[in-house]
Amino acid sequence: MPMDVAMEPLKATPLGLSISQAAQELGVSLGTIRRWSDMGHLESYRTPGGQRRFSRDHIDRFIGSLEQGSRPGTTRQGAIH
Repeated sequence: MPMDVAMEPLKATPLGLSISQAAQELGVSLGTIRRWSDMGHLESYRTPGGQRRFSRDHIDRFIGSLEQGSRPGTTRQGAIH
C-alpha cells in the first residue's frame, strides 16, 4: 500500500524548516517565502552557513496572524481604516 507523502507533516530538523519546507508548508513559492521574510512578515533566522531557517513556532504564528487578518507584530488598533 503506497503512502501519500503529501499528507505527512514535515519534520523540522534541529535547525528548523528550510525555505523549501516552509514554502511547502504554506503552499507558496520560494520567492514568496523570501519576500515575506525580507519584509518582516515571516520571522526567520540564518544558520552559520547563511541559510534561512524557520521554526515551527514562526510558521504557526504566521498562520495564526493570517487567520486573524493581521500581520505578525502589528495590532488591529494601529490599523488605518
